[in-house]
Amino acid sequence: MTQEPRNDAFVAFEHVQKSYDGVTLVVKDLNLSIGKGEFLTMLGPSGSGKTTCLMMLAGFETATHGEIKLDGVNINQVPPHKRGIGMVFQNYALFPHMTVGENLAFPLEVRGMGKDEREAKIKRALDMVQMGAYANRRPAQLSGGQQQRIALARALVFDPKLVLMDEPLGALDKQLREHMQFEIKHLHESLGITVVYVTHDQGEALTMSDRVAVFNDGRIQQLAPPADLYERPENSFVAQFIGENNKLMGTIEELTGDKALVRLTTGELIDATAVNAKEKGHRTLVSIRPERVEFKPEMMPPGAHTIEAEVVEIIYMGDILRAVLKVAGSDDFVMKMRNTLGQTKLSPGQKIKVGWHPQDARALDP
Repeated sequence: MTQEPRNDAFVAFEHVQKSYDGVTLVVKDLNLSIGKGEFLTMLGPSGSGKTTCLMMLAGFETATHGEIKLDGVNINQVPPHKRGIGMVFQNYALFPHMTVGENLAFPLEVRGMGKDEREAKIKRALDMVQMGAYANRRPAQLSGGQQQRIALARALVFDPKLVLMDEPLGALDKQLREHMQFEIKHLHESLGITVVYVTHDQGEALTMSDRVAVFNDGRIQQLAPPADLYERPENSFVAQFIGENNKLMGTIEELTGDKALVRLTTGELIDATAVNAKEKGHRTLVSIRPERVEFKPEMMPPGAHTIEAEVVEIIYMGDILRAVLKVAGSDDFVMKMRNTLGQTKLSPGQKIKVGWHPQDARALDP
C-alpha cells in the first residue's frame, strides 16, 4: 500500500525509511501526502512505525533515507523548534514549576513575542479549551483532563499550521477520553489547522479522522476515510485490526470478476466479494462483520447466504446482545443484535440458521 506524493501536499513523506541499528527498518519506504487542513490519523499496534513517523515529522528523529516536506520545503535538516509545529504528548510534558500561563508563554517567548501580544494569545488559547480561569494554577493542581487541555492550548497558542498529537488521550478515563475526542475534532474544524494524530485506539481513529493510515510492520497497510476502512478493508490485517470481525477459512473454488465462490474447511460453499483473493485453489480468509449477521428469516437480506450454527453463549451488553456461535469450524463466530423489545431469546446449545449478504463477506489474503 503506497501513495504517490501529491504536488499540493502540505505534509509529504517521500520514500522515507528509518533504521535505528543500520539493519532493521522500522519504517519501510513510506510515501504519504497530507492535505492542508486535513485530520490524518496514524493507527496501528505497538512497534508498527507510526510514532517513529510522527517523531521524524516533529524533528526529534532523523530519517535514514528519503525526504520529509512541509508546505513544499524539505525539513530533514531543520531543527524541531524552527519547524513551527505544535506538539501534544500523552504525558502532557508541562513544566511543573511554571503556572499554566507561564507554560503557555514559553513558546511565545522563544519566538520573541512582546508581552501584550503574548497575553492576548494566552487568553485566546485558554478560552479555546475552556480553561480561562486557570492561568495562575500549577499543573500539579489540575486533574489529568485539565492538564491535557493545557497541553493542547500550549500547542495551539502560537497559531501553528500543523499540530502533531502522540496518543494524547491515552491516560484519560473512557468517558473523558470520548468527550475530548469531540472537543479536539471541533477545534480542528473551527481553526482549520492540519492535524497528524497517532493512536492505537481504532474507535478514536474512526471518530476523529478525515483519513486513517493503518500501519503494520513499518508500512501503511491501507489509507482511507474511516467508513472505507471499516466497510472495505483491503487485507486481513486491516479487517482484523479495525472493529470486530468474523473469519472463516476456506479455498477459492471459482473466481469471476469481483465474486468468489469459497469452499470452507468444513465443506460448505459460500459466495463472497473477492478483494484480496488470488486465484482458484488458493487459500482465503473470509471476513464478515458481526452486525451484518442475522438469524431471523424476516430480517435476512435478499440473496442472503444461510448456514447452520450453534449458540455457545449470549452476552448482554446493554444496547446490544452479543451471541457467540459455532459456525463452519469456528467456535468464536460473533453475531451482534440490537437490544429491542420482543427480541427472540436464544440460549446456549440452541441450533439456528444464520445468514448474511454475499457482499458483506470479503475474501481476503489467508
